[in-house]
Amino acid sequence: MNRSRFVGLAFAAFGLVFLSFIVRGTTRLVAPYEVAVMLSAPILFVAAALLVGLVTLAALDVTGIRPME
Repeated sequence: MNRSRFVGLAFAAFGLVFLSFIVRGTTRLVAPYEVAVMLSAPILFVAAALLVGLVTLAALDVTGIRPME
């Protein structure tokens, strides 16, 4: 993975976190809180998984085990 793709994925992860909050807030306008959480949680979990993967790749790059291109 090259560094520009890594940065793009990091921006995508933070965008997904932002989207999760937007979905939760707008859904609360028309539905109960539980429904809003149920709709926004998968987006937040995908963002969290992406961030965990990126942190792992960054740690592998820093240690020299798998350098980025």
